[in-house]
Amino acid sequence: MSAAGRWRVPLRLRRDPVPWERQAPTWREARPGLIADALKRARGRPSGNWYVIGGSRALAPGSPAGVTVAGTEVVAWRDAGGRLRAGPGACPHLGAPLRDSPVRCGTLICHWHGMALDGGPVAGWEPYPAFDDGVLLWVRLDAVGGESPSERPFVPPRPGVREAVDAVYEGVGRCEPEDVVANRLDPWHGAWFHPYSFVDLKVTGTPGGGADDDGFAVDVSFKVAGRVVVPVRARFTAPGPRTVVMHIVEGEGEGSVVETHATPLTPDGDGRPRTAVTEALLAASDRRGFAVARATARLWRPLMRASAGRLWRDDLAYAERRWELRDSGRFPG
Repeated sequence: MSAAGRWRVPLRLRRDPVPWERQAPTWREARPGLIADALKRARGRPSGNWYVIGGSRALAPGSPAGVTVAGTEVVAWRDAGGRLRAGPGACPHLGAPLRDSPVRCGTLICHWHGMALDGGPVAGWEPYPAFDDGVLLWVRLDAVGGESPSERPFVPPRPGVREAVDAVYEGVGRCEPEDVVANRLDPWHGAWFHPYSFVDLKVTGTPGGGADDDGFAVDVSFKVAGRVVVPVRARFTAPGPRTVVMHIVEGEGEGSVVETHATPLTPDGDGRPRTAVTEALLAASDRRGFAVARATARLWRPLMRASAGRLWRDDLAYAERRWELRDSGRFPG
């Protein structure tokens, strides 16, 4: 981007804005078979048995975190060097919930009988491979995934943490991971279902099934206020069975990324599946003033999470409805 381009105002004023009910219907283009094929290809891609279990900043030194992934109880904490450690969430002695145990000098100490876990094998307790990519936390569960394990998770291309403003949204829905992924592989619903955020949405490219064209290209404007918008071009891809990534490829914030990860949890009390949605938002820009945004990132993160949360309030309703219809044999797709 040229120096003049870096100072160009990104905002646009919509000409002749169309009311919500008069915008062009997208149901003919949003063919169920097209979405189903994209979902099938995503589910067929390897994950290396890695699951996202939360945001990096959420796991502070001295405090463990616990999550149950598809029936497997996991505890995670940071050792004395700040490295991520993870393993079975039940103490091997008498099954105490290690998520409730304190961390002292990087060692997790069972609060029932004092068994100390430093992240290495002890008394039948075997650690799980874990990885902190600087934004998200991952754990590898080979018994759950059943795939050939990989040394590290397949982290999608993204801006460097130091070059971006990042935030992480976390939510839970009564559905399965495929319902979350299917929601993201339906870009046509954006301007209809989220009119408070998106307008003038047009899908300009759909997956062709090849290695280089298996994504959705979308022209869309982010709504700022009234008729003021920021137009961009985005590309949606599904690099793994539980991941969908949106890259801004043209327009303001080019290079920015939104990663959506779906992690299966334990079912609820009625036996309905539950899925954790962990969404990493990494905003980037070539503009000179973006350095100020990076310097004040702690002020922007709550706003970014709130914006993602508003969208996911609707999108989890979409995913939950999809599961309900699938579970009752009524899903038309």
